[in-house]
Amino acid sequence: MWLELMIAIKFLRQGISQTLLILVGIAVGVSVIVFITTLILGLQSNIIDRTLGTQSHIRVEPPREENAVIGVPDGTLALRIDEKRGQRLRSINNWIQVQSVLDTLPEATAVSPVVAGPAFARRGDVIKSVSLLGIDPVRYERIVPVSEDIVAGQFRVGAGNAVIGRLLADDLGLEVGSKLRLETGDDRHAIVTVMGIFELGVRELDLRYVYVDLKQAQSLLDLAGGVTLIDVTVRDLFAADVAARRIARLTGLKSESWIQSNAQLMNALTSQRISTSVISFFVAISVAFGIASVLAITVTQRTREIGILRAMGARREQILGVFLLQGGLLAFLGSIFGAALGYGLIWSFNRFGPKLFYIPLPGGLLFVTMGVATLTGLLAAMVPAWRASRLHPVEAIRYV
Repeated sequence: MWLELMIAIKFLRQGISQTLLILVGIAVGVSVIVFITTLILGLQSNIIDRTLGTQSHIRVEPPREENAVIGVPDGTLALRIDEKRGQRLRSINNWIQVQSVLDTLPEATAVSPVVAGPAFARRGDVIKSVSLLGIDPVRYERIVPVSEDIVAGQFRVGAGNAVIGRLLADDLGLEVGSKLRLETGDDRHAIVTVMGIFELGVRELDLRYVYVDLKQAQSLLDLAGGVTLIDVTVRDLFAADVAARRIARLTGLKSESWIQSNAQLMNALTSQRISTSVISFFVAISVAFGIASVLAITVTQRTREIGILRAMGARREQILGVFLLQGGLLAFLGSIFGAALGYGLIWSFNRFGPKLFYIPLPGGLLFVTMGVATLTGLLAAMVPAWRASRLHPVEAIRYV
């Protein structure tokens, strides 16, 4: 193998211009694969953070109420008009037990009970429709880290306190320490103190959400001791639908994952992954053709040398090894330069590019890309190497 390596290096050095050109081509190809892959992964991560940073991965709710159908005797023809039943605001039966079950699931990372319902926020003669959220602050923070988005005051939810969105605060003219009246009808109302103002970056949430204590929401929505939903986050985002189905089987409740409620987002993420794979595939193909073409030319140019080597006793396996080593060396060296260039592009984007999002370099991506590029080089060298090994020494020496 040492002899084959020395001959392969000598051939590469003698055709230095061709060697440099193919090295540049491989380096550009590898850097494109590294940068595009990292860019798409960073973009996906940013989209997921912005979308799922304000919601749970799975929502567990009471099952839908359906109309009860009265049975009729056999042989009786019944005409029935069945209209869908309106869904009331209901509590989850035995929600504490359900929460305990969810806490034991290995795929669940956080579980939080929530009381959610409609309300009106009043200040003076201004009334706004809001979404009232009664939460356990410690548990809810593991689902949605609201405290990280506080722009005024602090995230403190307790008896008589509330945290509201910035747009709602602007519309009602509220500041930290202001009083706010919450009404839910039937003379159920409460006066709360605004302890914090958040900005989640989603207009509807910043305009509608009002966070209060769990017991306060239960009282306002007439759900004594109950919760309307349980939020769950899981370890693997893209397996949330599997976890949701398992939760539905265990609890008998309605369990909906973010994949179901954000079907368009999931389609967009899938399309991005497919487009990244297609781009990487065609770049790898172009690199392979570049290596194969250079080695094919090398075989033609080195026919006499190959014939002499064969006449001196070199075996076909050794000639095959020479050109396979050339392809592997070209791909390996080119991938090193390409990985360095790709890393430089990523660093430049994060340092000098538009501050839209940060693209982290996934661990192992550079080494995986270099390995795939080297393997591609070896595969691309197969045909020229096989052709060189099949040359007859007499015909090769007589080649002009």
